[in-house]
Amino acid sequence: MKAKARKSCPNCRRLEARLAALEATVARLQEQLAAARKNSATSSKPPSSDIVKPPKPPPPDGQAQRKIGGQPGHPKHERVPFPPEAINDGSFDHRIDLCPRCGHGLESAAWSEPRVIQQVEINEVPLSIQEHRSHSGWCSCCQKLYTAPLPIGIERGRLVGPKLTTLIAYLKGVCHASFSTIRKFIRDVVRLTISRGQLSAIIGKVTRALEQPYQELLDLLPDEEHLNIDETGHKQNRLRMWTWCFRAELYTLFKIDPTRSTDVLIKVLGTEFDGVLGCDYFSSYRSYMDRFDVTIQFCLAHLIRDVKFLTTLPDARDRAYGERLREALRELFKVIHRREHFSAKQFQSQLDLVRFKVLSCAKIDVPATRHSRNMAARFEKHGASYFRFITTPGVEPTNNLAEQAIRFVVIDRLITQGTRSERGNRWCERIWTVIATCTQQGRSVFQYLEAAVGAWFADTDPPTLLPEA
Repeated sequence: MKAKARKSCPNCRRLEARLAALEATVARLQEQLAAARKNSATSSKPPSSDIVKPPKPPPPDGQAQRKIGGQPGHPKHERVPFPPEAINDGSFDHRIDLCPRCGHGLESAAWSEPRVIQQVEINEVPLSIQEHRSHSGWCSCCQKLYTAPLPIGIERGRLVGPKLTTLIAYLKGVCHASFSTIRKFIRDVVRLTISRGQLSAIIGKVTRALEQPYQELLDLLPDEEHLNIDETGHKQNRLRMWTWCFRAELYTLFKIDPTRSTDVLIKVLGTEFDGVLGCDYFSSYRSYMDRFDVTIQFCLAHLIRDVKFLTTLPDARDRAYGERLREALRELFKVIHRREHFSAKQFQSQLDLVRFKVLSCAKIDVPATRHSRNMAARFEKHGASYFRFITTPGVEPTNNLAEQAIRFVVIDRLITQGTRSERGNRWCERIWTVIATCTQQGRSVFQYLEAAVGAWFADTDPPTLLPEA
């Protein structure tokens, strides 16, 4: 009777209710703390957003910390000397006649190869300054004054010719230099004083010179078999914009747009895209996939980070579920990394087996927690889209190709702080496209810019950004 009286005591019931409420609050705060501690290793956040950089992992047991520089056992990289025909300013022999120690005369040591140093020097920058006069003539019949037209290249270039225009565009686009820095360089090195407004006008000319090659790639995107896509933030004054990166097999294209929605994908790729998209799990890609039945390869690297986040949650059930998934994904990548040890048929068989294990692990014994249920639902709905690379040749399991291509844009954003107008956006997306595409193909960015600017000055068709073969 006394035990029942204590159990039904109003104070006990009130304390039990308060304890349950406090436990729920603690659990909620622990989840919020785990979410706040998300970093680049447990989410899709960029490494630059990590407040505290994680320490580098120690070297494996029995292995010393690697020193900076060349490593033992690796081939030495040396610069290839200039051929004899490239030496255009003389070849000089330096000899020693007396012993520096005792002063005795030295004999010729023909058996010893001379030590050779080739030195390159820059001469004074030669400026080619021309003056073009457009004379007028009076027609007494028409009673009108006519002026002789100037050549198209002179009319378009005005003060600055095509080669200097290319140099300015290279400094601005590839070297991330500001107009003030370019102005100082042109003044101190080239010995030409030029205003910031004139530099802005020159960049506008290069933007127009790149319009046709850029549009050619933009028109090709809907017909690509494989595309990797990523996006990052961009600022136009105080407006929030987005830079989209589309990486194809032979080229990379950037597009700046005010939105991060599915409308961008519809506008660029259309509603009948028949290739395979490699991307992260962002909602715009899922919406595009569902609305138009598009085949997608979701990034496995992003999935691993999300699974790793489960292992940091306070609930032991979430952690156990995350560890099981993580171990299954480890087995998958072990097979991928050992590809050369299997025949094509064995490799495909191993991939199918590990894929089955991952999907089974994601659907069996799912804890009744929010995070675990969300992960299980993701596998239930889009599990097949994480393994397209197994059945579709040429598809990568991760979205690293697009993420690597967009790093240049992130660096440029940190230095330049964005753009100020639509004209600046057009310049950025076109010069970034040229830089990424030429780098992807192993071409010289400067040489391509020189050819494109020269074609615009001559009013001829610009060179294509596609490879010749």
